[in-house]
Amino acid sequence: MDRGVSTNKDVPLASLDDWDHDVRRRYPSPSSPSEISDIDQHFRNYDADTSAGVCEFYRLNHVKQTVEFNRSIREKYLPLQNRRMSVWEAIQCLDEIVDESDPDTELPQIEHAILTAEAIRADGHPDWFILVGLIHDLGKVLCLFDEPQWAVVGDTFPVGCRFSEKIVLHEFFKENPDIHVPEYQTQFGIFEPNCGLDQIMLSWGHDEYMSHVVKDFLPEEARYIIRYHSFYACHREGAYTHFMNDLDYTMMEWVRRFNPYDLYTKADKRPDLNRLLPFYEKLVSKFFPAELQW
Repeated sequence: MDRGVSTNKDVPLASLDDWDHDVRRRYPSPSSPSEISDIDQHFRNYDADTSAGVCEFYRLNHVKQTVEFNRSIREKYLPLQNRRMSVWEAIQCLDEIVDESDPDTELPQIEHAILTAEAIRADGHPDWFILVGLIHDLGKVLCLFDEPQWAVVGDTFPVGCRFSEKIVLHEFFKENPDIHVPEYQTQFGIFEPNCGLDQIMLSWGHDEYMSHVVKDFLPEEARYIIRYHSFYACHREGAYTHFMNDLDYTMMEWVRRFNPYDLYTKADKRPDLNRLLPFYEKLVSKFFPAELQW
């Protein structure tokens, strides 16, 4: 099938939010449990009408996320030493990135973040869960350090083992150089059975990066949600359970609980920031120092 080619090979997405929109299209919100099978069928037919820009984005992501790249990018960013800034500065920076790329179609990042957090808050979840709604995507500030889109957003997946066919647009992995490394093309690859997902090298992006930014300040459940919320092959498609241990099975339920807020939160009107910001400023200061290392 000819998917077409984006006109801009370096920036195939008009906005980072194009990936978020595409995930929502792939996993439409069910109005009842009976619709789950319809969603599964939609996933199987998903690639038939995927836009050329999104396809090119996934091609780059699947070709370039190799073991070598993931080792080198971790050496570049870990330990964290690129910048010191507050959560609010990070939100403002991300607003500027979104505005420059697609200023007419997106809510400001702070409004999107607060809408997600407010939906979680309305359902009576603990403070740390509300905070995750506010900050879970802030790792997208990787764009500030000139990282390409394919290393910032996108579904995450393990590298160093066989690529699951349940990863979206799996066929693009045929161009990934790791396909030719026999050690990386077995079920377990360079990892051990049931070693725990914390021992797995996931493809680099905003999830992995942000989990390191917050790791000293948030409870384990919060860090788990942030690290794995884009690991759709696992938490929506059931792949890679052969790496999971008992802790993963417990923690993954928090990811699944968070996922609907991430994908399906909508509002009839824009949030009243003047009314809401004092609550969120207090919430952020409860968990974080004035500045974080990024």
